[in-house]
Amino acid sequence: MPSPSGSVAALSSASATIFSIGIVFLGYWGMYEPTTWRFADVMVVLIALVGFGCLGLVPWMATTPVDSESNDTRIRIARHLFLAGVCAIWLAVGVSLVF
Repeated sequence: MPSPSGSVAALSSASATIFSIGIVFLGYWGMYEPTTWRFADVMVVLIALVGFGCLGLVPWMATTPVDSESNDTRIRIARHLFLAGVCAIWLAVGVSLVF
């Protein structure tokens, strides 16, 4: 079953939007403060970097050529990467609030 028209553009723009929100979060959170980092601080940055990696791969995976027009495996993988990236960014926000 082919993906709906515009799904590649929608996934790419949504991943770019969440990516920028994550960058704003890290800037606001205080990544550049001169204090020593705790274990929770390192975990926030590592989780956020995993999320950024997933979100950065979404446009590449969604625009990768496929064999046939009806093959939507790359779009499905891009959707899963998008979900993993959003969850990782929100998890980083949650860890920063709790610890």
